[in-house]
Amino acid sequence: MSEVPRESGFLEVTDGQRIYWEEWGDPLGTPVLYLHGGPGGGLGASGYRRRVDLERTRVVGFEQRGCGRSLPHASDPLTDLGVNTTAHLISDIESLRADRGIDRWVVNGVSWGSTLALAYAQTHPDRVMGLVLVAVTTTSRREVEWITEGVGMMFPEAWDRFAAFAEGSGIGYRRGEGRLIDAYARLLRSPDSALRDAASKEWALWEDTHVSIGAGGFSRDPRWESDAYRLAFATLTTHYWSNSGFCEAGLLAGMAGIADIPGVLIHGRNDVSGPAVTAWEVHRAWPGSRLVIDEGEGHGGAGMIEAWSRANDDILAAARVRGMA
Repeated sequence: MSEVPRESGFLEVTDGQRIYWEEWGDPLGTPVLYLHGGPGGGLGASGYRRRVDLERTRVVGFEQRGCGRSLPHASDPLTDLGVNTTAHLISDIESLRADRGIDRWVVNGVSWGSTLALAYAQTHPDRVMGLVLVAVTTTSRREVEWITEGVGMMFPEAWDRFAAFAEGSGIGYRRGEGRLIDAYARLLRSPDSALRDAASKEWALWEDTHVSIGAGGFSRDPRWESDAYRLAFATLTTHYWSNSGFCEAGLLAGMAGIADIPGVLIHGRNDVSGPAVTAWEVHRAWPGSRLVIDEGEGHGGAGMIEAWSRANDDILAAARVRGMA
């Protein structure tokens, strides 16, 4: 399998944004869109392309506003986050679809990408042949408060450090008198570069901690070694999470609009960061979905990757039967 995209480039979208995109596989194959996690995670090593049959599909990935190779970059404190919302990302997806000459596609989303995939499908159901969602999230206020505060009951030492940093930062946060996610969102936009850097490191440490269960124990993500990556990731994640993913009504309220779109939801039973109840609630509200719970995995893992590949095979086969691919 080639390690170089068949095509890649940059697309000028609205608000002075320039997003990086890449394509893999057969240019005449069934289009598949991949939406990465984070927010701010980028495409990484492009392993997503291995989850589909590239001899029969045309796989498109892009790096969302503010991260990866897209510009302007959220690691720059002068970057305007007011033009970085879920609605803006949905508009970018549509711009990319039109630019690449694609009518409809199967949409894959992982973690935050599953939130974005659901939001896109609810906005443009006529452009979606099917959905494959892994480590399912909807970025609701409840989910955000769990991952930043509630899960601290399982990691009290780490959470105490996480909260203590915000308390001692001089921004006016005190436990029980405000949301920790809002405090970190302010910290990551501080004009003090040293404070931003320190806050991003504390955020990265907390991320590594809460995903450790189901992942073989605690380990540091090597991507944090890049200051630009770490700052953009922490800045965008806190920005989106503090605003509940900019999905004001909640995605569960819009599931009727995609009732007839087939989908597969894949989730790890041991995903402490995002408990399986979210995947279950999405499944119950979505008649066209199938739920796969991997009993041995957390927020990802080999078993879920295998299920991801099988799910794409199933969704693509169903699309062909319906004459959509």
